[in-house]
Amino acid sequence: MNAISLVKSIVATLKKIRNDGFDSLMLDIASFCENNEIQMLNMEDIYVNLRNRRQHTNISNRHYYEFFCFNMVLDMQIQEFGDRFSEVTSALLICMTGLNPHDSFCDFDPSKLRKLIDFYPHDFSYKDRMNILHELSVYPSHMQQDGRFAILKSISNLAKVMVETDMHLSFPLIYRLVKLPLVLPVATATVERCFSVMKLVKSDLRNRIWYEFLNDL
Repeated sequence: MNAISLVKSIVATLKKIRNDGFDSLMLDIASFCENNEIQMLNMEDIYVNLRNRRQHTNISNRHYYEFFCFNMVLDMQIQEFGDRFSEVTSALLICMTGLNPHDSFCDFDPSKLRKLIDFYPHDFSYKDRMNILHELSVYPSHMQQDGRFAILKSISNLAKVMVETDMHLSFPLIYRLVKLPLVLPVATATVERCFSVMKLVKSDLRNRIWYEFLNDL
């Protein structure tokens, strides 16, 4: 949740810089040029395309550098954040925190878990959705009373101990919900791209390659 909050703050800052930061940047550039005796372009002059000086652009230097350089770079950065941390991904990660078992399930939040179920419509039928509400009403108090769950730090540890104590049989739907975030890292596009690259490196002729040599490749 700290990471998602930081991402949102950075995106908001980038948008603010895009809207109001060009004048401040120009003041910094003007100060740098003055201190280092560098001649600065007159930003009100007509922009000249260095690749084709005969081509008349009819736009000022300021317009070109603000809209075709400054804004374009910031738009690329904002889009990159949006692609890697979409609203759906951010909401999914926030909902997953409701399963965190640390400090005797102090972060347990049924509302987040109900939203988490909505991300997996094919894994929970209508009947499952009704039944899991009953499990959620009993689950936190039962886990807090069981000392075997008092020192857990992560969702993966929770899943492991649930199996060891047969709690996955007592709370089968919650256990299913616990397993879904654990497989999330191997279901992302980034990992799929890694496997695609792996097929190029570890071809049929290299199918018996050792790990060290594979990592070097």
